[in-house]
Amino acid sequence: MKHILSALLAFYAFVSISWAQTAPTIAAASDLKFALEEIAANYKSDKGQDVKLVFGSSGVLWQQIKNGAPFGLLMSADEAYIDDLYKNGLTVDEGSLYAIGRIVLLQKKGNSIKLSADKDGLIKAIQAAKKIAIANPDHAPYGRAAKEYLMNIGAWDQAQPKLVFGENISQATMFALTGSADFAISALSLASSPQIQAQANDVLIPDSLHKPLKQKMALIKNTAPSAKDFYLYLRGPKSKQVMTRYGFAVP
Repeated sequence: MKHILSALLAFYAFVSISWAQTAPTIAAASDLKFALEEIAANYKSDKGQDVKLVFGSSGVLWQQIKNGAPFGLLMSADEAYIDDLYKNGLTVDEGSLYAIGRIVLLQKKGNSIKLSADKDGLIKAIQAAKKIAIANPDHAPYGRAAKEYLMNIGAWDQAQPKLVFGENISQATMFALTGSADFAISALSLASSPQIQAQANDVLIPDSLHKPLKQKMALIKNTAPSAKDFYLYLRGPKSKQVMTRYGFAVP
């Protein structure tokens, strides 16, 4: 009996240790792909711990959390989704602002269409294009910012018949890189990555032409301690340096 009890205690101790060390699943907006992958690699190097990264549009990830998806942390590209989760009692607290994003016009290198963020130049680009990619504004914050930009500059009516919608900003960007669209309204954070810089040209859009992309993150209730550790790491200076290098303004 003593041997059995000792074996059971050892088993439960192993399970407890394994649970504590389980890599948390981080749900993150697609504009974070390259920056967050680098931060996760730094975290692994500095802390010896892994994290699982799941990328998607903020609205879709928000809905998945409301439906019970086992994410430890949501990094949204729109603070409104975090605010809603908090109001519904699904987050530990109100969360924190971790970045402000920017949008760009982006095209595959070699494309003959000249991109310009001003109205006259943009309308000429729209007229020359067959397809223009943006993220779906119904659930992707970068898609909403793209729509706001087109409307504020007076080019929405010209662009609308040519728009193709990506499920998220990464997919919209891929449409431009593969030639499925002549250009995309993408995220500066994606355009700043070495992988995309090697394939594309981009033009920064003035941030006065759309609402600020205030990006907020929060821990989901009942998450593992490892998720909180990564959350704190994201707020540290090393992580902020990475975010800045990818074009984000950080608080």
